[in-house]
Amino acid sequence: MLHAPMEPFDHGWLEVGHGHRVYYEQCGNPDGRPALYLHGGPGSGCSPRQRRFFDPEKWRVVLFDQRGCGRSTPLGHTEHNHSDALIADIEALRHYLGIAQWLVFGGSWGATLAAAYVARHREACSGVLLRGLFLGGREDIEWFFHGAAALAPEAHDAFMQAVPARWRRRVVTWLDRVFSAGEVARIDPAVRAWRAWEHALGVWPERTVPAEPTQDEWPLLRARYRVQSHYLAHRCFLGEARVLDALARLRGLPVAFIHGTNDLICRPQNAARAHRSLAGSRLAWAQGAGHDPFHPASLALIGSALDAHARDGHFDAWPGDGA
Repeated sequence: MLHAPMEPFDHGWLEVGHGHRVYYEQCGNPDGRPALYLHGGPGSGCSPRQRRFFDPEKWRVVLFDQRGCGRSTPLGHTEHNHSDALIADIEALRHYLGIAQWLVFGGSWGATLAAAYVARHREACSGVLLRGLFLGGREDIEWFFHGAAALAPEAHDAFMQAVPARWRRRVVTWLDRVFSAGEVARIDPAVRAWRAWEHALGVWPERTVPAEPTQDEWPLLRARYRVQSHYLAHRCFLGEARVLDALARLRGLPVAFIHGTNDLICRPQNAARAHRSLAGSRLAWAQGAGHDPFHPASLALIGSALDAHARDGHFDAWPGDGA
């Protein structure tokens, strides 16, 4: 379940270089166990609802919008925006806030970034919770843009209608060019098509078309997909081999995986593969859940994993019977 809504007890912007400022906020108990939440995308930004994964009595929660995302500035900028920069931003934020160690929790791309960060700064981490793991390689990207068409053919056909025929086998390259060019007349149809395709895969089994964005939503959506196309065109500046290597280097830390059995965006085999390669890790399947972390099965596992770590400092007794 989600905990009660909470407002930040602290928020601000941290200068991280090359003109970038990242927005951060702290919520919950200032004396609680520190935790960092990493949002997905790439490009999505944090939301008030994500604060509610955490028990406000137990946790001192830090959330931040990655470079170019959400309330960070400059919005949508991709210059000096890559995974190494984000890892450095996370560590700079930890030092700025005076946190010795924190639990790192990420979902989707946030799980990828969490693994890469913790592998590089494991002494700063008390544990890792990874939901809906994305491996960031050619296979994951090919699955999202083409393989998943087998499960949502009509939605995929509609998506491809927005892509020029000569680019349909190189969709990511085309999207990166469209968003980099900055022409709204080309960007907005791409946003509509990409968003509808994500929605068709992410809201399983409901495959409805999302509502037309409001005037206030358009700038954030353009920025989100510009950042996302930039990262995907470069395999998130990591690639599958580096992500798997990072996961292998988490051995000895408390690590838990949560994955929806019906996740059509980030394949369940990603979590199974990572879990098999990481002795001592724990894996729980959110039965019937897709990629949405707010599905009841996913929420229940997130809550029980966070409670286990808050209580024990590890996940050894999690998920327990019946999960």
